[in-house]
Amino acid sequence: MTKTTAAAPVLGTRALNRATLDRQLLLRRSPLSAQAAVEHLVGLQAQNVKPPYLALAARLEGFVPADLSRLMAEREVVRIVTLRSTIHTHTADDCLTLRPLVQPARDRELTTFRKGLGGVDLDRLAVLARELVEEGPRTMKQLREALHTEWPDADPQALGIAARCRLPLVQVTPRGLWGQSGQVALTTAEHWLGRPAEPAPAPEDVVLRYLAAFGPASVKDMQTWAGLTRLREPFERLRPRLLTFRDDNGVELLDLPDAPRPDEDTPAPPRFLPEFDNLLLSHADRTRVVPPEYWGRSWVGNLVHRTFLVDGFLAGVWKLERDALVIEPFGSLTRAQRAELRAEGERMLGVLYPDMPYDIRFGTVIA
Repeated sequence: MTKTTAAAPVLGTRALNRATLDRQLLLRRSPLSAQAAVEHLVGLQAQNVKPPYLALAARLEGFVPADLSRLMAEREVVRIVTLRSTIHTHTADDCLTLRPLVQPARDRELTTFRKGLGGVDLDRLAVLARELVEEGPRTMKQLREALHTEWPDADPQALGIAARCRLPLVQVTPRGLWGQSGQVALTTAEHWLGRPAEPAPAPEDVVLRYLAAFGPASVKDMQTWAGLTRLREPFERLRPRLLTFRDDNGVELLDLPDAPRPDEDTPAPPRFLPEFDNLLLSHADRTRVVPPEYWGRSWVGNLVHRTFLVDGFLAGVWKLERDALVIEPFGSLTRAQRAELRAEGERMLGVLYPDMPYDIRFGTVIA
């Protein structure tokens, strides 16, 4: 620990929790539009179709699923692989800039599959794949098969991954629209949006946006969020403009001077979150939201559960069965907490499924 860090004010776990919830629009619902919220949050995890809708229902006042569906249909937001090599819903502007920012990580990812790409000219592959998907949206299976015709000795799976890593491929609608079905079909971001990719933003600009949505945070926190390395230099260049804190373990945290840092006793209402919500994935140290005793409890193997917060912290998982919202806590809940969860569940169901009758019940406490 440096002398500067040792002298910095301490932000305990609850203080970090409240600051992060405020910036994540989870301490109180925000009047922001869906598009403004997606921009402020620097994208929403979108491994599946419903999570972005659930994420905004938990965060915005007056949100209805049609708001995000309209933005997707009008190509104002798109689904694309960016941060941590996972699918995110981004605004069109962020799609065209953030993808170039994380391209070095996509290039590193591709080295994992080099054994299956023996003899493949990756520059030529990128040109051919672009021609194929811009001629008409292709499923990944169709794209793999077309590329395998050109390189029959290569691993088809590796060919598809190479195309995804080398090109900014977006999922075209109706995939991603609320209440509609559609297989994943891909084209390039430039073709879908009708404009060229833009230069990657300055790393300092992205640091400021990350802190606005996830701070206070360490360098390692942002590297975890972005799936990038070597971000200390932009933090250092920004240091004169930032405030310095430390957490209970002495880790240095940097923050925007005018960002909200509410009192740690500020009430935090319950919230139902989707699987893979960025709140739970965007820090190297997740204890600001995930109590240590609950680490690893929200997933089993490859199955990741939807989660809920009580008093700002992960408190259990939830699911929608055929006619019921089932709430499964990790520990005991007070009568007041159960009542608040029930009210929040009713509100969520009213937003997302206004015409469907649902019961709300509490499942067995998960040990």
